[in-house]
Amino acid sequence: MAQSKSQKSRSGPPSIKNKRAFYEYHVLEKVEAGIALQGTEVKSIREGKITLGESYVRVDGDEVFLVNCHIPEYKAGSWTNHDPTRKRKLLLHRREIAKLRVRVEEKGLTIVPLRLYFNKRGYAKLEIGVSRGKQVHDKRESVKKRDAERDIQRQLSERH
Repeated sequence: MAQSKSQKSRSGPPSIKNKRAFYEYHVLEKVEAGIALQGTEVKSIREGKITLGESYVRVDGDEVFLVNCHIPEYKAGSWTNHDPTRKRKLLLHRREIAKLRVRVEEKGLTIVPLRLYFNKRGYAKLEIGVSRGKQVHDKRESVKKRDAERDIQRQLSERH
């Protein structure tokens, strides 16, 4: 099925992953959330200019916010530009928010952003994960596992 030119350009970057989250945390559960953005923020994200590494998700009452996510100002924007580090509201159903609130109240659990992407309809979606922090020895195991997988891939590519 052929896509028109406007549909191809809508996709933007395939996805922006928070690699640090997978290194620092054990992800127990994943949830997809919409994100309320301003126009210039969407344009900056489509250029791939976003930092998820230091950000986290906070549940405030009946609302969920993405905090400390840095989306730089859009170069071509003028007075309509956004604040790069503002709190951004996440769009979830009430039941999902209630479930997240209960999980976060458990000792040692937190919510971190894992991946930001655009779906088929062109909407920005944020995949968040209910996570537990890793200990130092767990982080070492993650590094060893990643290095072993890299070596295996290298060996396979040399054969072909």
